[in-house]
Amino acid sequence: MLITLDATPLLGRRTGIGRYVDHLLTELPAAVGRRGLDAQVRVTTWTARGARLVDLPAGVHQVGRRISARLLRECWRRTQFPPIEALVGPTDVFHGTNFVSPPTRRAREVVTIHDLTYALHADTVSPASLQYRELVPRALARGALVVTPTEVVADAVRTYYSLPAERVVAVPHGVEDAWFDATAPEPAWLRSNGLPDDYVVFVGSLDPRKNLPRLLEAHARLRADSPGTPDLVLAGPAGREASLQGRPGVHLTGWLEDDDLRRLVAGSRALVLPSTDEGFGLPVLEALAAGRPVVVSDIPVLHEVAGPHAFAAAPDDSDALADALRRATEAPDDAPAREHRQAWAREFTWARCADRTLETYLA
Repeated sequence: MLITLDATPLLGRRTGIGRYVDHLLTELPAAVGRRGLDAQVRVTTWTARGARLVDLPAGVHQVGRRISARLLRECWRRTQFPPIEALVGPTDVFHGTNFVSPPTRRAREVVTIHDLTYALHADTVSPASLQYRELVPRALARGALVVTPTEVVADAVRTYYSLPAERVVAVPHGVEDAWFDATAPEPAWLRSNGLPDDYVVFVGSLDPRKNLPRLLEAHARLRADSPGTPDLVLAGPAGREASLQGRPGVHLTGWLEDDDLRRLVAGSRALVLPSTDEGFGLPVLEALAAGRPVVVSDIPVLHEVAGPHAFAAAPDDSDALADALRRATEAPDDAPAREHRQAWAREFTWARCADRTLETYLA
């Protein structure tokens, strides 16, 4: 059995989807072994530059010819050509890991739809993402099976596209083991990076869905009312945005390696993710794995990921968000409280994600 995945999200710096693809690929060979299958896992990338992936898991090979992703999408928006077999050779399953599932001659199509932002919040996404409005329905019309990261997104996809329940499978993401062992940074590291000792942290981008302006407003209000409020540290792409420099009580990290990001989160009073929409919200799960309190917007997907361990606030209410921040920084943070958060996060593993994804290939 030949299984081929789109690994284009692994090119360049890893976004959340890139991390999903990375961990799924790392765990799939072991999942194949647990099922006792005679199967080979392969990857392909769509790029005119012809970049080769490095450090692929043992037994995973890159296949396919060099070709522009933009050109392929234009073809697939209008035609059923080229089928994936013309690009990578014979395959039994093709998994489009990032919304795009190409036409096939015989291979089973599986496509991950991470969220419906392109359809429901079109004004917040790039022109490239808007193409999903055409590409996704074409794949569904061919019979592609859909994988989503949460039950909330699965229900939304079924409703939006009028799909039967069995066509959409929720496969939760996992959290790396390293998050459970993360420790707070040394004061010297914080000083060398211009960061305070006492802080709450946001990890995310400037995507309008992340609701960063509302968070900045809420934090400023809380500082005005409570002078001892921890500072706000912005990490991820937002932590590299020069236009956010100079705000009172707000600090930017610049680019951080994974180990440093884990330390930063582990040393925080709380992580906050006030998004108006999410497909999963991995930073929330990672923070819980590090034993930290989390503040989230009051939306179903973040309740699904955080369970009973989050302080929630309406995403359009700055006062409510400020109060949630206050409550999180005052929450119990002894060893039992941390262990309780970590116990929830341990239910989410990348091995389980790979096992359930493999089941969709075989269904």
